[in-house]
Amino acid sequence: SRATEKRGLTQPAMRNALRRLRDLIGDPILVRTSTGIAPTERAKTMEPLVVEALSRAELALQPVENFDASTSARTFRIMASDYIETTLLAPLIGRLNELAPAITLDILTPSDGSFSDLERGDIDMAINRFDHLPDSFHQKSVWRDNFSCLVGNDNPSKNNLTLEAYLESQHIWVSKTGIGVGTGMSPKHSQKLGWVDEALAALGHERHITLFTRHYQVSNYLLESRKLVATLPTRAALLWRNCDGITITKPPFPIVPIEIKMAWSPVLHHNTAHKWLRDVITDIAGTVKGTG
Repeated sequence: SRATEKRGLTQPAMRNALRRLRDLIGDPILVRTSTGIAPTERAKTMEPLVVEALSRAELALQPVENFDASTSARTFRIMASDYIETTLLAPLIGRLNELAPAITLDILTPSDGSFSDLERGDIDMAINRFDHLPDSFHQKSVWRDNFSCLVGNDNPSKNNLTLEAYLESQHIWVSKTGIGVGTGMSPKHSQKLGWVDEALAALGHERHITLFTRHYQVSNYLLESRKLVATLPTRAALLWRNCDGITITKPPFPIVPIEIKMAWSPVLHHNTAHKWLRDVITDIAGTVKGTG
């Protein structure tokens, strides 16, 4: 009776629980003696192990202490292209220096991991444009970005980039979306070229691509050529707005904006440190200029 009161169970429920335990380990656990109920030798052997297991379980179920960013020395691993690295993660570093000086960021490229790494929580999050994500992942929109064109100042079309001039130019194709090792590209892979070329195809045109790259740092190519044009997400293009040798201009045709998301595993969804980082990134994203 005292045991049932202590456990908040009825006597039948307690008896059933004891019966299941006896069946499980093949021992009566408790037996009647002349002085009352006594534990068996097996029960005595089990007692300290059970007490330790229950103590560990109780510790695991205790409320999680609040995350203190100012003293945390945690390392966050973020998978992102250099577009995100230069536009979003660079200002994030500045904010972390103020809020959490001991926190470390480990920035991985989209080719450095897989969805499996992300799902296990080995990588804290991926920030990119995704064609698809596993249904189990959590995701949040970071921003939508339009497109701008970069041309060198020696390009004769820099102040009047018409559709005709655009089509007569040579182009830099820049992209690294999704996760995983990328594949080689050529102008023949029209179905893989992406949103800029899809917009042109809708108008019945295609551009002359002479350089394929996965990096958005294209300034050196532009400065060395009078013919090259790079069509980039506007936030990436605006990184060169103060470069004397480069002009930023609008594309001469409409392009559907891209949506950048951060994605993470359900394993980390309720982690207080991870939630804090997601909130900081969302706040930073709202400050990054996205129009020319």
